[in-house]
Amino acid sequence: MNKYFPVTAVFDELETPVGLLKIIASERGVHAIVWEHESIPPIARDKKHPLIIKVKQQLTEYFKGTRQQFDLPLAPMGTAFQLQAWQALRKIPYGKTISYGEQAKRLGDKNKARAVGMANGKNPISIVVPCHRVIGANGQLTGFGGGLENKAWLLGHEQKYFKVHDE
Repeated sequence: MNKYFPVTAVFDELETPVGLLKIIASERGVHAIVWEHESIPPIARDKKHPLIIKVKQQLTEYFKGTRQQFDLPLAPMGTAFQLQAWQALRKIPYGKTISYGEQAKRLGDKNKARAVGMANGKNPISIVVPCHRVIGANGQLTGFGGGLENKAWLLGHEQKYFKVHDE
């Protein structure tokens, strides 16, 4: 994760069913939502920042099963290819999964599955940019910054609520 944020960036934390999440935002948008074990740079904590409050509200709704899409201004920092890969992640519907190869194909080159996996691994905005919805070609859960048990939990959570809303 890129640890360089605007000087106005602040953070707060949210306890969730998959552990403590750290949210980093500024007036430009959400820069990161990272897992408890991931370090963040020394920036100020602000529990009252309007965007952080909005992120926490939407994540809470997601975990309750009442939100399937996020409506947040995002400001991830990455290479041009990473930004493309992360944008493609946002197009994977709630409750659905695709393979790394399928994501590479959607980006224009089916042979870049490994590069897509590397880009997804650097996704700084967990859950909102749903890299957990990408699985191995054989259907197995592979690589996830939050751990495979959390990836399985997130997919199971979405399947549970997807079926309710899909019928």
